[in-house]
Amino acid sequence: MAQTQASERPEARDPFALELVKNALVTLADEMALTVSRTARSFVVKEAMDFSTALFLADGELVAQGTCLPFHLGAMPFAVRAVRGAFGASIRPGDLFITNDPYDGSTHLPDIVLVKPVHHGGLLRGFAVVLAHMTDIGGRIPGGNASDSTELYQEGLRIPPSRLWRQGEPDENLFRIIERNVRVPDKVIGDIRSLIAACAVGERGLVQLMDRYGAAGFERHCRDLLDYTERFTRAEIAKLPKGTWTFTDYLDGDGIDPRPIRFVATVTIGAEDLTIDFTGTSPQVRGAINCVYPFTLSTALACVRSIVDLSIPNNAGYFRPIRVIAPEGTIVNPRPPAAVAARGITGIRIADTVFGALAQAVPHLIPACGANAPEVGVSFGGVDGTGESFVYLEFLVGSWGGGPDRDGMDACTGTLVNYSNTPAEMIEADLPIAVERYGFVPDTGGAGRYRGGLALERHLRFKADDAVLQIRSDRRDHRTYGLMGGGPGAATDVTIRRADGTLERFPAKFLTRVGKGDLFGVRLASGGGHGDPLDRDPQAVLDDVVEEKVSVAEARAAYGVVIAGAPPSVDAAATAALRARMRAARA
Repeated sequence: MAQTQASERPEARDPFALELVKNALVTLADEMALTVSRTARSFVVKEAMDFSTALFLADGELVAQGTCLPFHLGAMPFAVRAVRGAFGASIRPGDLFITNDPYDGSTHLPDIVLVKPVHHGGLLRGFAVVLAHMTDIGGRIPGGNASDSTELYQEGLRIPPSRLWRQGEPDENLFRIIERNVRVPDKVIGDIRSLIAACAVGERGLVQLMDRYGAAGFERHCRDLLDYTERFTRAEIAKLPKGTWTFTDYLDGDGIDPRPIRFVATVTIGAEDLTIDFTGTSPQVRGAINCVYPFTLSTALACVRSIVDLSIPNNAGYFRPIRVIAPEGTIVNPRPPAAVAARGITGIRIADTVFGALAQAVPHLIPACGANAPEVGVSFGGVDGTGESFVYLEFLVGSWGGGPDRDGMDACTGTLVNYSNTPAEMIEADLPIAVERYGFVPDTGGAGRYRGGLALERHLRFKADDAVLQIRSDRRDHRTYGLMGGGPGAATDVTIRRADGTLERFPAKFLTRVGKGDLFGVRLASGGGHGDPLDRDPQAVLDDVVEEKVSVAEARAAYGVVIAGAPPSVDAAATAALRARMRAARA
């Protein structure tokens, strides 16, 4: 069905009611998110907050998303579409649907989506939806994120759109199937029950809004809100420079083939619309880093969301002026049964590529490339000393690239995620792991007028006798890029020092077995720099030296700043002379 353009509909009938409904929907979606964060069992949900909540009208139009993962912004409508397509007129009050099929409503198998129909007056009026990443989903490798799987069937339990509850009664058989196919059923089933509670919160809140405004009145306000959002988005796009810009970036291979994988993003900004075209991107690969279209779409939408007014509501009206082209059969829109479990790293590179193109259009808004998204995924699983299965799953966030007017933030959640790393104390209390180091690495931020954030490193000592370690990382061969003359960030580095003292270096993506006493060490990539390093304020360089972020030698070599004395200070004359020589050498 063709979408109605805002220009074809009348202005909002009641702007005051529209504002009240808009804020009520956002608050309700956030209340659902709060329910998940307070009741979930796993670290990846309750600590890393790898989940999202959303509300929909009966026809599948997204009307609100919680303050969760922008990566999921455009993906959940596909889950609602899949449920409506599979069940249609047979949807009844009290039903609850589940899917994790990346080719039919989800983005990879670990992402379970629950879709709760909302009825009012005996008619289907909307949906409450929650998506969350499970600690395990079965398959060949603990955590379900192996980069070297070659087909979807290896990656875990695949659930097509199915009824989890039928008219208020749970399907215990489906619960048992899930329980028998995952390594840590207490966490997985616990997280699913958390999502059920959040869906109930969303259903109750939508019914209350319909009671207040009437079902027809509530839907009319929602339609007006979608049209308002479209007009707002078009007005924001109209402010941007007009033209076409292209950027290319790379992944360090797929975990099977070490050859680089190319990403091409061409951004075209029109009068009131915007197109992102991934034509020229590499074909789909054998490894499990292929990215299904809903996730590609979400990522592209979230990138544009980062350069327009932040007060634009998160609903389907925002999608209307933006077109995303991802050729079928490429790594950004694979054909089934391509493996997709580790698609998160591809989403990150999609974002880096889109931002690289946007930086040419709006250089005053876009920072240099960072490792602030979850570039490194760690899965560690086996059986502990009591005979119980365990899975440690974490996606580590790093640092931002330098911005047009400030240094990159150190160790901060990424632009497109609201992640956080799990506290060391919680890891050690729950798992056979000791966190031996967790801190910054000096002299790693990309040099620039505004420095990139420092690299973060984490060292984990394994205490289980035998377990599987799977790493999904990148930016070892293709470092984070700088902008406007800024330097690249430091590369990722992954090592294991075996219990016998042997040090092993590994590629960006690998699978190995580890034992008691083995020490895993990862240094995440750092942020790229923004602007000419020789234009950096010498006082800012001195501050970095005092804070031990930059050494005296690095201050001289990268920034041309001479620091000496105790306490240290800038030698202004020597600095001016050194910078003059460095500029002359460039010429």
